[in-house]
Amino acid sequence: MKKRKNLLLFIFSIYVCIMSYYLYTHQYYNTDMEAYMGLIYKTEYPDMKIEEIHQKVYSELKEKNPDFAGLGPVDPMVEEVAKGESTYYKFLSENPKAYGEELQLFAVKPFYNFINWSFFKLGFEASAATFLISIISYALILVLIFCFLIRILKNYTLATIITILLSLFKPILESSRHASPDSLSCVLLLLSFYAFLIRKNFFFATIFAVLCILTRPEYFIFYSFVYILLYFYRNKRQLSKKILFLSYGYLLASFLLIQYFNQISWSVLFMNQFTQVQLYPVSHPDLFQFSDYLQFVKRNIMLEFNASYFPLLLIILVIILANNFSLRDKEKQAQYLFFVIIYGSVFLRFLIFPSLVNRMMIGFYLLIILSMIYIQNSKEDIFKNSLEHGK
Repeated sequence: MKKRKNLLLFIFSIYVCIMSYYLYTHQYYNTDMEAYMGLIYKTEYPDMKIEEIHQKVYSELKEKNPDFAGLGPVDPMVEEVAKGESTYYKFLSENPKAYGEELQLFAVKPFYNFINWSFFKLGFEASAATFLISIISYALILVLIFCFLIRILKNYTLATIITILLSLFKPILESSRHASPDSLSCVLLLLSFYAFLIRKNFFFATIFAVLCILTRPEYFIFYSFVYILLYFYRNKRQLSKKILFLSYGYLLASFLLIQYFNQISWSVLFMNQFTQVQLYPVSHPDLFQFSDYLQFVKRNIMLEFNASYFPLLLIILVIILANNFSLRDKEKQAQYLFFVIIYGSVFLRFLIFPSLVNRMMIGFYLLIILSMIYIQNSKEDIFKNSLEHGK
């Protein structure tokens, strides 16, 4: 039995290494990369003028990928979501002032930017530093999924098979090929739940939750609802009110800290992504029209949700829960409410930022999938202070 476990661990390790190498050699140069590269240079060389940063970034991108958006001719057939989107990156590549203001749109993810800068300090080029964390995060996501499944299923063979299948899940692969905080925030989200549910260490769970918010601030919505749920079920988890409020205070402080230094208002961010591109979002933002916001939300809410995996996962979830569904069973109420919180958080996030790009949703997808596996294979309440599993 021990030899079999070691063999499966060896196979899994080799698989993760092969997939990581493949992703490293097949990276996608997405349009956010130039902003994250600029923030690296701005951090490393605080006295460098924006014109020089602009030149360094686009010179490196042109060398690495001559077809990068903005460096080549504008494709007139590209469909625009926001007005002016097709010429936006071309304009940025030619205008250092507008490029400098665009950096503020991405400065609200301080921990992700810190990791990028750290890789740059280790000797990697700025372009490589921005996507290297996505590849490493991909590997860590697979390791965490594997660890979760081992504890839930207590079957190395099944855990290996399911992890490999999830590794091919399109949103996970997409996020690993983009220079974006999606994969890193997913790792931190899973780590916070792993520390809380498996290791029963609320201190580290809080730290990972804070870092998750510092990577993607919108996760503050989800964690806020989770803490409300924990408050009502604190006795099962043996958590005192003082510890809960202190922990949530750190999450709130991290979110407010980001907002304090944020120079871009929500209205400007919304317009830039969905209505009309803001060439100078800091110095000359356009006037926000609430009617445009309502029109966009009404036009896209059904399309976005249908294009995501949330409806499909909800169908599977209902099938699993329907077997022993009972609102009167207090031990199962927390599980039901946990899924309500996930879907409620996603819906509220959509109202603030009306987009459900699948690579941005991988944290929620994996929480739903792993929770469903837990419920299907364990008699224990997910919020009970115990992880003794058994069918």
